[in-house]
Amino acid sequence: MSLKVPVYKMDGSAAGELELDDKIFGVKASPALIQQAVVAQQANSRVAIAHTKTRGEVRGGGKKPWRQKGTGRARHGSIRSPIWKGGGVTFGPRSDRNFSLNMNAKAKQRALFMTLSDKAQNGKLVVLDALELPKIQTKAIAGMLKSLKLNKTVLAVLTKQDPTLWKSARNLPKVNTAPVNSLNVVDILQHDTLLMPKAAVEMLGKIYKR
Repeated sequence: MSLKVPVYKMDGSAAGELELDDKIFGVKASPALIQQAVVAQQANSRVAIAHTKTRGEVRGGGKKPWRQKGTGRARHGSIRSPIWKGGGVTFGPRSDRNFSLNMNAKAKQRALFMTLSDKAQNGKLVVLDALELPKIQTKAIAGMLKSLKLNKTVLAVLTKQDPTLWKSARNLPKVNTAPVNSLNVVDILQHDTLLMPKAAVEMLGKIYKR
């Protein structure tokens, strides 16, 4: 049986119901698959910052510090050897490290559906008849959230990049926006509630039924 959710206006009043697609919002969750998707996404967004230089990259050290024999000291070929202060680093972290992980596209998509289903089935999906503003106004977004009784973290899913809505919401610490075609498992899990206009819900069905 398809799940039906109430539809609201931006002022919090009722605007009917919407029947959700079972193939997207009726998927049974698999914690292992969701965890795999989270690990893969975070690994693929990781950037290696730490970087050490090898003896071939450290400046200086072109001249042999002293002759090979006859000094009574250990033989050395360069003051930039790893055993010298200021020398290169052996086996240190490098910025060309690759942390990326591969994940099957269908498995990744199914993990996304599982997180969407979890929000819908637990009353954490709020659907609006429309989500639009004539001008940039943070007060209007704050008022809408108050009317809808949303006092935790909210991810507003938009049909497209909307500078007006983005700029209106960016000063609210608990609100973030994302276009529907960029939805991902990590963003959904990091927010308590998904706020979606009907058009975004319908577009979600079109995107994943190609």
